[in-house]
Amino acid sequence: MSWAEKAIKGVLLDLSGVLFDGDTVIEGSINAVSRLLAAGVPVRFCSNETSIPQQGVVEKLNKLGFSVRAEQVFTPGPCARKVLLERGLRPFILVASEAESEYEDVDRSEPLNCVVLGDAQHAFSYDNLNKALKVLITSENPVLISLGRGRYYREKGELNLDVGAFTKALEYSSGVQSEVIGKPEPSYFNAVLADLAISAGDALMIGDDLESDVGGAQAVGMRGVQVRTGKFLPRDEHHPRVTADGRVANLAEAVDIILSHWTK
Repeated sequence: MSWAEKAIKGVLLDLSGVLFDGDTVIEGSINAVSRLLAAGVPVRFCSNETSIPQQGVVEKLNKLGFSVRAEQVFTPGPCARKVLLERGLRPFILVASEAESEYEDVDRSEPLNCVVLGDAQHAFSYDNLNKALKVLITSENPVLISLGRGRYYREKGELNLDVGAFTKALEYSSGVQSEVIGKPEPSYFNAVLADLAISAGDALMIGDDLESDVGGAQAVGMRGVQVRTGKFLPRDEHHPRVTADGRVANLAEAVDIILSHWTK
C-alpha cells in the first residue's frame, strides 16, 4: 500500500531543506503549501530551528512567500524556556545571539546548573564549549539540554555540523547525558499531534532528515516521507535503521500524491 492510500488527517512539514535552503525558496514549495491549505489539509510547520526565535521563523516564512500563522509553527525554543522556568534551572545558554530573546525571563545567575545548546553556529567556539563543560562538571546535579540532536544540516548548498555533534562532545567530556527537546523526541511529535487533535496513524511527516524527521515520526506511529532536497544523500536509501515510508523528489511531488487521495 502506498504511504498516501491510508487516510491522512494532518501533515507535518519540516522547514529547512523542504521549504527553503537558507534564504532561497525550494522550487514549488510555496505553491505546494498553498494547495494543501486550500484543500483543507491541517498543516503544522515543525523545525528544530533555534538560531532565531520562533516568531522570527514565522516572519521568515511569510517574508519568503508562505502564508503561515504563529500557532502553526513548532520550534524547540519556547518548550526549552518552559522547562527552564518550571524546574528553576539556571542555564548557560549557547545559542545564536538572535535567539537570546526567547530566554529573557530565565534566571541565569550564578551558580549555573544547566547548559542549553541550540543552533549556535559560530558561537560554538572552544571557549564557549569549555564554559559549558565547566558548568556541567562543577554543578551538583547538572542538566544538559540539547535543542534537537541532528548530526548535520545543509544550508546554501553546504553541509554543516549540527547541534548533536557538540552535544555528544559535552556528553563524552562531562559524563552527563543530554535531555533532547525537539525532533526526534517523541514528546515533540506528540505535542504536535495533540495540537492537531489526531492520532499518530492519521498523520504524515515530510522532511529531509531521515533520522530526525522520518525516524522520529515513525517512532510514535506516524508515516514518514523523505524529500530528495535539503540534506538528503543517496546513502539514506540504504540506512541500517530507518526506512522511509516513501521518497519524493520534493514537496511538490508529495503534495500531488496527498491530494490525489485527499477527502475531507
